[in-house]
Amino acid sequence: MSTGPHDARRQRSGLLYGLGAYCLWGVFPAYFSLLAPAGAPEILAHRVVWTFVLLLGLLAVVGRLGDLSSIDRRTWVLLTLASALISTNWLIYIWAVNSGQVVDAALGYFITPLVNVVLGVVMFGERLKRLQKVAVTLAVAAVVILTTGLGRPPLIAIGLALSFGLYGAVKKIVPTDPRVSVAVETAVAAPFAIGYLILIQFTGDADFVNHGAAHTVLMVLCGLVTAIPLLCFAAAAQRLPLVTLGLLQYLTPSLQLVWGLLVDHEPMVPARWLGFALIWVALAISSGDALSRSYRGRTGTLQAS
Repeated sequence: MSTGPHDARRQRSGLLYGLGAYCLWGVFPAYFSLLAPAGAPEILAHRVVWTFVLLLGLLAVVGRLGDLSSIDRRTWVLLTLASALISTNWLIYIWAVNSGQVVDAALGYFITPLVNVVLGVVMFGERLKRLQKVAVTLAVAAVVILTTGLGRPPLIAIGLALSFGLYGAVKKIVPTDPRVSVAVETAVAAPFAIGYLILIQFTGDADFVNHGAAHTVLMVLCGLVTAIPLLCFAAAAQRLPLVTLGLLQYLTPSLQLVWGLLVDHEPMVPARWLGFALIWVALAISSGDALSRSYRGRTGTLQAS
């Protein structure tokens, strides 16, 4: 079975979309650090509101607003849960960046693929392969070492990994166009976000218009900054094999780690290096196993045809 020119172009464009999504997510610390002195809850609220406005406009342009009325009750419940999970993930991440803990955030996104493996077992009845068991065991050992070496559990990393892993698990069973689903997720959170913004405006705690026009524009652009990588990711997911997409995802925490070390100059004590090293070994084992199984699957398909 040969790959035609159309498939090759489709995969090349998918690779570019994937690189765009993960690289943009990787440099998010640079953007969110510009939003100081606004706190994480206010930034999150603006991120939700402006992303919702942008995606609602996008759905109107592409003629998909009618899809909102065709969503059934079960899907609404799932998307409400997804909204709570991604909002939690965003809040933890913004707080981590603005409090100078980007390295812990990077650790969270390195752990996420291994959390996905565990969630596959717990939620979807998948069975762990031998090498996957080794990878998960190494990840648990890494968390234990980080907890004992730093004197506290890596709560930011665990929170990010669990919230994003569970978000991915929910999205796996939502039969909705990605643009529509993300619009619904932000629509669910938007009333709470708007209420919070009104409250802090009346109490005098809002930073939205108190630090010049440039700061206000940057807050509004949270919607565009959020939507672009999400849409790139959706396009990449439609064009690339899951294995390729899974390998690309390591770009994001790698760039975040570089930012934390070289720009924020966060400390890397020996326990933290050892914990990261174990995670990287676990990811290498898990990725190698996935690549091997994917190759064997393609070989079997070719032989059968």
